[in-house]
Amino acid sequence: MLPPFTQALIIVNILAYLLEMSMGGAMLQWFALWPGGGLAGLPWSAPWQLITYSFLHDGLTHLAFNMFGLWMFGADLERVWGGKRLAIAYFASVFTGGLAQLLVGAAFGAYGGPVIGASGGVFGLLLGYAMVFPNRTVMPLFPPIPMPAKLFAVLYGGLELLLGVTGSQAGVAHFAHLGGMLGGFLALQYFRGRAPFGRRW
Repeated sequence: MLPPFTQALIIVNILAYLLEMSMGGAMLQWFALWPGGGLAGLPWSAPWQLITYSFLHDGLTHLAFNMFGLWMFGADLERVWGGKRLAIAYFASVFTGGLAQLLVGAAFGAYGGPVIGASGGVFGLLLGYAMVFPNRTVMPLFPPIPMPAKLFAVLYGGLELLLGVTGSQAGVAHFAHLGGMLGGFLALQYFRGRAPFGRRW
């Protein structure tokens, strides 16, 4: 059985997707992250959108892949960390992922469309999983080759950086993924009382 926070997060994402399908563009307008400007012509997205964008998804496939990642990495981390720490790590990753996408868009004028999806949080949990269980074997969906979690995280992070810098895969917020990994790393450093934090949690 799934631990409670992971289970609740998956259920909320599914409910949000159903609401998104019923309300059409209104959910995107109010809750997606808009790097090029948000509500009523604001130059930046509204502050809450740095979190709410993670509950919106572009179709069932997008939702299914992200929920699979939440289950794959979040469940075991919650069993070790507990629900409160997992929530901190997840939403820190969502926040830093959204912030990274905003900053890159502002720096290079590469705004694109709205940013949606739980991927920033999932990538943060992926990095946390690789740091907590570095030698545990994972089987990614693509490529379906078993490998240690630490190798999978390094390869996936490197691929996201390559695709983000080259722009060879349009329509994917690669820097939100990388920013999410940064959030996962910072959360784990905080839990361990290591730099850049100086206390144990």
